[in-house]
Amino acid sequence: MTTSDAERSPSPSASTWLVVGLGNPGPDYARTRHNVGAMVVDTLAERLGVRLTAHKAGAAVGTARTEPSGPKLVLAKPTSYMNVSGRPVGALTRFYSITPEHIVVVHDELDIPFDALRLKRGGGEGGHNGLKSISQVLGTKDYFRVRVGIGRPPVRQPPADFVLRPFSSTEREVLPLHLDRAADAVVELAGSSLEQAQQRFHPAPSR
Repeated sequence: MTTSDAERSPSPSASTWLVVGLGNPGPDYARTRHNVGAMVVDTLAERLGVRLTAHKAGAAVGTARTEPSGPKLVLAKPTSYMNVSGRPVGALTRFYSITPEHIVVVHDELDIPFDALRLKRGGGEGGHNGLKSISQVLGTKDYFRVRVGIGRPPVRQPPADFVLRPFSSTEREVLPLHLDRAADAVVELAGSSLEQAQQRFHPAPSR
């Protein structure tokens, strides 16, 4: 897909989903924990053979279908900083005529262990500045989230410092599997339902 393709406004479609991977721009942040949402979108783009290109909304964007009859996915990584993620997300929803019930935001989550995922629709932002910005711009919190666990920081390390650090060497060994599983969760969520995706990707309750 070329940049001109990305900037040609399509007709509205209920089967089109906006999948936003949150992160900060630039090489200094590319492999940090706070950018794991953007890493998931990169994983999806590579899997689907999509090249993300610059869009006037302020994001790198590509479109694809997971299968011929499946929903259309608009994959996007904002090129703004995390705390103003709402601006490009709002612009993309207007450009592609997408409503909040067809938005999936993929982001890092401190309160979930590194190797786990949680999926939900709506609810609070848990202090995540990217989510706060998106909720403010959209005027609603009622969009889907794929919460990618990064775990809590060590004692005495501030969370703000922890999220802006690269994954540990031990984490990097299994990170590709973590990203693949999160990408699978996005596909399942857009192709079936939240309930089915939760059943598949949430851990079984302990007895």
